[in-house]
Amino acid sequence: MSLLLPPGPARRLALYALIVCVLAAAAAVVSFVQGNWLGIVWVLLAGLASNMAWYYLKRGKQAKRDERDGARNSVTG
Repeated sequence: MSLLLPPGPARRLALYALIVCVLAAAAAVVSFVQGNWLGIVWVLLAGLASNMAWYYLKRGKQAKRDERDGARNSVTG
C-alpha cells in the first residue's frame, strides 16, 4: 500500500490522519507508562485516526481509478 496518489485533498487528509494516529499512539504509551488511565482516550483517538487515514487513502485511490477509467472511456467511446 502506497501513498502514490495525485496531489489533492484525499492524499493530504490521509497523511494528516496518519500523523495524528502516530502521535496519539505515542501519547497513549507515555500516558500508560506514567500510570495514567487517560491513555485509553489516546488509544481511541489513534483508532479513529487510523480509520480516517484508511478511508481517505481508499477514497483517493478510487478517485484516481475513476479518473483513469473516465479518460479511457472518453477516448474509446
